[in-house]
Parts: sequence; structure tokens; C-alpha cells
Amino acid sequence: MDVTYSLRIGLVAAAVIFLRCNAVAPITPVNYGAASSFSILSYAGITFAATGKSTISGNIGSFPTLSITGVPANVTFTTGPAQNHGGDALTQSAKTDLSTAFPIAAGEKVTTVLSGSDNQLGGQTLFPGVYQLPAAATANLIGTLTLDPNGDANPVWIFEATSTLITASNSKIVLDPGVVPCDVLWVVDSSATLGTGTNFAGTIMASASITLNTDVTLNGRAWALTGAVTLDKDTVTGLPCTSIGTPVVTAPDNGGTLLLLASGLAALLGFAGFGRRFLALV
Repeated sequence: MDVTYSLRIGLVAAAVIFLRCNAVAPITPVNYGAASSFSILSYAGITFAATGKSTISGNIGSFPTLSITGVPANVTFTTGPAQNHGGDALTQSAKTDLSTAFPIAAGEKVTTVLSGSDNQLGGQTLFPGVYQLPAAATANLIGTLTLDPNGDANPVWIFEATSTLITASNSKIVLDPGVVPCDVLWVVDSSATLGTGTNFAGTIMASASITLNTDVTLNGRAWALTGAVTLDKDTVTGLPCTSIGTPVVTAPDNGGTLLLLASGLAALLGFAGFGRRFLALV
């Protein structure tokens, strides 16, 4: 084996090992705190339209505006009657924790910037990452968005909408095997509106208001930072997760990586030298 060739192979291997050992997780963990138990959390009130009952799993609450209309006439709680926390201490703690979590989520390092055209999401299959989507003329999602873990055991999707988040009627999000709604977070700089019949997944954090039109299924949560939440015969399943993103702890190198690389290079070069001596003897 040629020594120069061995050296090149060794350097490539060294670079790969070095990069892998010193990789830093692109996702900063976002902790939801007391907001975790709320399926619907609002700043400026919650309204349940009277056209049909909404089905909610989890707490609802609003603060500082305490107005929650349509309860209990227009709401069925699937986990018991004591779910309307109004503006109590738990709601206030949840709003404080949401205010802390929002800028962290909005500040995640973007890995992919989607186009500024209409329907950036519909018809796509997206792997884990942090996606930024600008405003859309009609809707950000028209049709079907599929989330594929691509072999990742702990997949995370964070979508940062720089303006509004809008879905067209009957849009849907399909989660491939290995993906659960807790893996998905939507951070909206303005308001979010889910169109009639939309089947959506993930936690929605909207800076302003959130509107769920008729017959929306939200496999997740609707949290409005400074606006109101409005529902109309919808199903909100809630989520059990308390955070998104898993911190990756990278131990200090302490020379270990360099020692490993040096050993590998020495072995490669040593093998090459031995080969040349052996051939000379023969």
C-alpha cells in the first residue's frame, strides 16, 4: 500500500471522526413548564361557537382576559369536568412559562428556509429539522404534509412561521411510523388559522390569535401568547409532552479524540511501512 494513499485515507477518516465527535445538537430544548397540561391557553379569552360541541382533552384557561364563552354548553371534556382553569394560579403560571418558551422556540437555528410562494408545505415529505416559512398568499398548507423521521430515533420538527400560519380546508398532516405529535412544534409570529376539516398535528404557539374553523382535528395544543383562541365544533386531543428537543451532552475532548486520530494514522502508516518491508524481503 502506498504511504501517500494511506495518509490520505487516514486524514479523511480523522476528519469524519472529529466532526462526528464534536457535533452540537441544532435543537435547543424548549421546556413548556406549566403550559404542558393545557390544550388551549389564551391571553385574550376563549370562545366556543354555538354551532356544535367541541371535544377537548386537557385544560383550558385564559389570562389576563378571563372571558371563556360557550362552556359547558358547547364543550365536552374527555378527561373530566374540572378542566376549565379560567384565570387561576395554574393558568397564570402557564402563561408565564409560555412567555419564556416562545422566544426560545422562535430563536432556534433554522436548517431549511422554505420558499415564499403559496403552499410551501402541501405535497411535501419533510425530514426532522427547523423550517422557516414566510407568509403565503392563500395558505401555507394545501393538501397533505408528511413527516418522515428518516431513521432518526428522536425526530424533531420546528416550524417557524414569520407571519401567519394558514391551512386550507381539508388539509392534513400525516405522521409516518416513529413520529408522534409531541415531536412537532409550530411557532407563529402572528396568528394561526386552521381551515375547515383540517387534520393538524403538534403544538401551536402563536404570538397573536388562533382560530380553529369548523370540524378541525388538532392532535396537539393551541397556545396564544397575546391574542384569543376561537373554536367551532372541533376536536383538540392535547399532548402529554412537557418539552421538545433532547439536549445532546458532548463531553470535553481532553485530547481523547486527537489521541484516537493519532493512533489511527499511526496504525495506517505502520501497516503501509510493514507492507513495503515485507515485499522487499520477498
